[in-house]
Amino acid sequence: MNNIDSNNLSSSDDSKSKIIDNNGPLNHSSSSSSSSTTTFINQTNSQTDSLIPHSCNGRSEPPMPWFGMDIGGTLVKLVYFEPTDLPPDMKTGETEILGQIRRYLRSSSSYGKTGIRDIHLQMDNCCINNRIGTLHFIRFPTSEMSTFLKMAASKGLASTSSTICATGGGAFKFEQDFQHECRLQLHKFDELDSLIHGLHYIEASNPHECYYFENARTPSMAMKRPYDFSRPYPFLVVNIGSGVSILAVYSPDSYRRVSGSSLGGGTFLGLCSLLTGCDTFEGAIKLAAQGDSTKVDKSVRDIYGGDYSKFRLSADTVASSFGQMCSKSKRDQVTKADLARATLVTITNNIGSIAKMCAISEHIDRVLFVGNFLRVNEISLKLLAYAMDYWSEGQMKALFLEHEGYFGAVGCLLELMKTGNQ
Repeated sequence: MNNIDSNNLSSSDDSKSKIIDNNGPLNHSSSSSSSSTTTFINQTNSQTDSLIPHSCNGRSEPPMPWFGMDIGGTLVKLVYFEPTDLPPDMKTGETEILGQIRRYLRSSSSYGKTGIRDIHLQMDNCCINNRIGTLHFIRFPTSEMSTFLKMAASKGLASTSSTICATGGGAFKFEQDFQHECRLQLHKFDELDSLIHGLHYIEASNPHECYYFENARTPSMAMKRPYDFSRPYPFLVVNIGSGVSILAVYSPDSYRRVSGSSLGGGTFLGLCSLLTGCDTFEGAIKLAAQGDSTKVDKSVRDIYGGDYSKFRLSADTVASSFGQMCSKSKRDQVTKADLARATLVTITNNIGSIAKMCAISEHIDRVLFVGNFLRVNEISLKLLAYAMDYWSEGQMKALFLEHEGYFGAVGCLLELMKTGNQ
């Protein structure tokens, strides 16, 4: 399932994209999907209870403000819990700081030139540590960490907190900067543990979190539908950030990393920057949406003159990514948009291929794709949905989550609760 011709996946025509695959279909039945429930899920759900901390039996809670950070190679994801049920005995200083943060946070959906609060992902009436409040989701480029630290110091963050829970490689890289700029100690947690814990919490708390694409084999008719993830095990998690990690999850507390790849979202943006001059992920995705990858990739038609039906390879199937670029005349005809589209298709194909092989190896038919690579990236969403369905002959289902790349930060927020309860 290495190569997908994915042009016009978001358009209204009937073109179909196919992929090359040297592996047979998964030989077991898939679980059926149904509409997601709309009832708020109680935090004592048996599948997630062990992952959600509680302040009970007189145990203390960590000082506010409460937030978790996932400091990746390209993007920082921050989750902030805004309490709506402040205790009457809270110290005046803490109350003032929380008010200041609230006013600053809600004053805008953008902070500086690069900080973004994803308002559409905001979750109200969340229960964390037996407190009710709102979860806010904020992101900014890792390259702007120094700007964030100056802002945090100016808002008085260090006056109430002494420890911040963080995950990702940046939790190690920027540890000294947090100490020097804000007098804050980073409490570091494993990023894959945080990912799984955060994923379980968000999915249990948000009844509309998980979805799939109906009619995935006909991109022009593919429709986003809710998926009931209440009985998910086992499932595969494909986390697509700067690179890719793939985990097999068997229960809330049983999971392992089974594979990965260095070719991820960072690769896509890096290659697009070299080939087209794009310097932002959003810009690269927007450019790719305007391009035609068939002008860059070599198809089965280019080699055989038509279909290779013996192995279910249509003429439109990509046989060689960037294969057309061996010809100078072809290079002279392509646009930057074509190159961006081909780069996106190549990276997505590779991720899908590895995911399918892992699913076969682990005998798993539900594959959950997460990570900020999928943000504003409908092309890749539909490519992955098509590929998993087509090459498994309907035995595998590609699933997606609304909060995409924030699960590691949420997992850190939950770990922060544990530090206060020890």
